[in-house]
Amino acid sequence: KIRADHEKALEEAKEKLKKSRDEIQAEIQTEKNKVVQELKKKDSKPLPPVPLPNLIGINSGEPADPDIREKRNKIKEMMKHAWDNYRQYGWGHNELKPIARKGHSTNIFGNSQMGATIVDALDTLYIMGLHDEFREGQEWIDKNLDFSVNSEVSVFEVNIRFIGGLLAAYYLSGQEVFKIKAVQLAGKLLPAFNTPTGIPWAMVNLKSGVGRNWGWASAGSSILAEFGTLHMEFVHLSYLTGDPVYYNKVMHIRKLLQKMDRPNGLYPNYLNPRTGRWGQHHTSVGGLGDSFYEYLLKAWLMSDKMDMEARKMYDDAIEVIIIH
Repeated sequence: KIRADHEKALEEAKEKLKKSRDEIQAEIQTEKNKVVQELKKKDSKPLPPVPLPNLIGINSGEPADPDIREKRNKIKEMMKHAWDNYRQYGWGHNELKPIARKGHSTNIFGNSQMGATIVDALDTLYIMGLHDEFREGQEWIDKNLDFSVNSEVSVFEVNIRFIGGLLAAYYLSGQEVFKIKAVQLAGKLLPAFNTPTGIPWAMVNLKSGVGRNWGWASAGSSILAEFGTLHMEFVHLSYLTGDPVYYNKVMHIRKLLQKMDRPNGLYPNYLNPRTGRWGQHHTSVGGLGDSFYEYLLKAWLMSDKMDMEARKMYDDAIEVIIIH
C-alpha cells in the first residue's frame, strides 16, 4: 500500500510538470487577481442606494375591458395549475416532469434540490395576487434553500433565475429573507471570476468554488450570452449591500470587452477566460449571444437612461449586426 501511495504521488507530480508555460502563467495571474480583488474590496467605498421606480401592475385593480379581464383570469388559472402540480409532484425539486409526475433537475442546476421552480416563480405569483402560493414558496426558501451543497451549477442560469428571482421577490414583498439568500448565493458565485482575465467560468461548484467551462465551447471559452448577462443582478447586489465587489466584477467585464478588437466590429460568442482572446469567430443574436445585447439595453433603462456607455455598446453592436 505504501508503495502504491508513493507511485500515485509520483504520477501526480509528473502530471503537474506537464503543464505548459501558458497554463502556469495563467494560474499565477489568477492568484494575483484574487489578491487585487481583496485589496479593492478593502479600499472601496460603499455605493449609494439605487433609485427604484414605483412598481406597477400589482394593485391596479380590475381591467374595464371584459375580454382583457377574462384573458387575465385564464392566465392566472394556468399559473395556478402549473404551481399546484409542481407542489404535489415535484416540491423542492428544480423542475417537474409533468407526464412522469416526478421531480427532475438538469445539469445547469447541479444535482441538488434547490427549488429552482419555486424561486423563479415568486415574483409572478406575487404580481398575480397568488399570495398563499407566494407564502408557501417563501416558507420553503427560508427553511430549505441551502447553497453550501456540493453541486456544480451554471453561473448564468443561477444568476438570472435564483439571484434575479430572489431580488425581485425582495423588492416586491420587502421580506429580508430573499435579500439574505441572494447575497449568500452571490458569494458562492464569486470564485467563478478567479480567472486570469476576470471573465468568469461557465460553471462553478458551490462548495469548493472550482470553476470550469463547457466541454463543447470553442477552445475552452466562456460564452458571451452567459458572462454578458450578469450586469443587472450584480449592480443591484452592490446597491443593496453597499459592497462594490459585485459591481466591480461586471464593470470589469464591460471594460475588457470595450478594449478588445472585434472582427468586423462584431462580438464573437466565445472568449477564452485564460488568454483573453476570442474563440471561434461566430456571432449570434440567438442562442450564445442574445441576452448580452438584451442586458446592454436593460442596463441603460435600469439606470434611468443615464448609462450611455451601455447604450452606445448596444447601438454600435446592432449597427454592425444589421450590416453583416
